Amino acid sequence: MRIAKRIVFWLLLSLILLLFLFPLLLDILTSFKTEGDIASFPPKWVFAPTLEHYQNVFSGSGYPFAQFFLNSFVIAAGTSVITVAICIPAAYAMVRYGYGLKKFFSFIISLKLLPPIVFAIPYFAMYQFMGLLDTKTGLIWVAVIMNVPLTLMLMVGFIQELPVEIEEAALIDGCSPGSILARIVFPLIAPGVAAAAILTFIFTWNEFLFVRILSDINAMTTTVGSTLFIQAYGIRWGDIAAAIALSVLPPLLFTFFVQRYLVKGLSMGAVKG
Repeated sequence: MRIAKRIVFWLLLSLILLLFLFPLLLDILTSFKTEGDIASFPPKWVFAPTLEHYQNVFSGSGYPFAQFFLNSFVIAAGTSVITVAICIPAAYAMVRYGYGLKKFFSFIISLKLLPPIVFAIPYFAMYQFMGLLDTKTGLIWVAVIMNVPLTLMLMVGFIQELPVEIEEAALIDGCSPGSILARIVFPLIAPGVAAAAILTFIFTWNEFLFVRILSDINAMTTTVGSTLFIQAYGIRWGDIAAAIALSVLPPLLFTFFVQRYLVKGLSMGAVKG
């Protein structure tokens, strides 16, 4: 009976995973098809694979996709570092000193509930005035602002779970608040910090709306660069599929290798002993 339940469980799990991953699998299959196989109806599931579309992405498209990948990494990594650096001291001040915890914290979190398109036109007008359009700096700062609510909420939760007696003992020993934050609080919430940084990296890498509105070729990322194959004389489905597959691969691999840190960080404080 137990073996039968396990078989049913794994069958259901496999079916659910297949449903969720089917669009990605279909995209990968399309990226290895020739243009004739892509246009065939009914769709071909057995075909001779080709790397033509991947070659087109990097050498035959006329677009600097290697630069797009570098832009994606720089923007995502920069956003993660800056967001965490801002939110840790802000969360500590809110939790331990009560600065803005009752009103300002709720206001920041509520910004996450607004659709991002609300901020699109103001950002475009402001960046045009400041000369930040099509710059990595501009995209980093808008990504930081969009990711601060979630990261701040996580940091506040992690710090609230820490026993304040540890910090009081450090104060008695002569440690300054800055030293306590750097030497005591940060090491204790390091798994949570890692989880927040990982989530920020993934969300920033997958950002589409603001990159599409605020960038051109110089600061474009892979998510938006994939749409360049939608052209006036036709849609290059194979090249689009290859570009999407390549853009999805880095965050998938990154999440696979750091998933234990993500789970550990997000579960901080979930079980009290």
